[in-house]
Amino acid sequence: MRERRIGIILNGVTGRMGLNQHLVRSILAIRSQGGVTLDNGIVFVPDPILVGRDAEKLKAIAAAHGLERWSTDLDRCLADARDAIYFDSGVTGARAQNVMRAIEAGKHVYCEKPLSATLASALALARAARKAGVKHGVVQDKLFLPGIRKLRRLVEAGRLGRILSVRGEFGYWVFEGPHPAPQRPSWNSRKEQDGGIILDMFCHWRYLLDRTIAPVRAVLCIGATHIPERVDEAGTAYACTAEDAALGVFALEGGILAQINSSWASRVYRDELLQLQVDGTEASAVAGLRDCKMQTRAQTPRPVWNPDQPNPFDFRSQWTAVDPDAEFDNAFKVQWEMFLRHLAEGAPFPHDFLDGARGVQLAELASVSWRERRWVDVPPLS
Repeated sequence: MRERRIGIILNGVTGRMGLNQHLVRSILAIRSQGGVTLDNGIVFVPDPILVGRDAEKLKAIAAAHGLERWSTDLDRCLADARDAIYFDSGVTGARAQNVMRAIEAGKHVYCEKPLSATLASALALARAARKAGVKHGVVQDKLFLPGIRKLRRLVEAGRLGRILSVRGEFGYWVFEGPHPAPQRPSWNSRKEQDGGIILDMFCHWRYLLDRTIAPVRAVLCIGATHIPERVDEAGTAYACTAEDAALGVFALEGGILAQINSSWASRVYRDELLQLQVDGTEASAVAGLRDCKMQTRAQTPRPVWNPDQPNPFDFRSQWTAVDPDAEFDNAFKVQWEMFLRHLAEGAPFPHDFLDGARGVQLAELASVSWRERRWVDVPPLS
């Protein structure tokens, strides 16, 4: 087999997601397995260069993982013809500018969501990438999680019957600081820095609903800032200007109603941090990050409302695990391999900038709904 090096500029690896999911569990994992083998027998081997603002952090990360290439000069990296791909998992507020610079430099671009902070700039990036003829993609990792993949199999096989509704819960308690320290960066709680749970999470809910259940056609949303003050990375108290919770109701194609509650101010009482229940005429399914369970019509109990007696049902035991022994690779790594195949072979990759713009569109319209206290239609983008 012939190996072909593919240089990748990784911007944002000093952050938790960029380091753990993209560098270690995706790019380095692909390198450890020998690369991505293409249909023609050539093996694509990623060769990353780490880019960011903090030289000491970059140097330490590179040394810890046996890498030699790192830089604080993004312009110089973009000018280097040896590297064909630019990847961005930095702060949302800087993403659109950096991605546009990469497009103008002729790089293929793959980036975290949201693609941008506004629909207008997201569409501008999609148009620019299409005009430049570069490959482009947005991370949509939840589609490749084991639990969601199992759920999608049930839906596609028609095992749930006609789908009626979706109910989702996402989130956890983000500590205010200083003790314990917050698990999320302070910019997430600052609207002026493009923070807020609506922009962060509704991009996920758009592709998750569109590609697992049915396209989103309208949204009703209300948000809240439950924690008014937090402590930043320097230990300084600051006012939270972005919402930390949002309830979204979504009208899907086919008359399906979905509701997803997102919160960084809620303690978890469920099996996983993300849980979706999908109810259909023939069966229901409950999916999380890793597991999925279903209850068929034949398994469905006949409870009777009687608050004067102890509940006689063990409701959880009446659900059956779906493919409990199935093994799935890391969700981020799977999509990275798809993008590399897309780049090398032109293999289909539906998660492009236009799809990323759809997520930003839903977040933007959800904010309009909250502000104006009304349902807002979600028009198609093309």
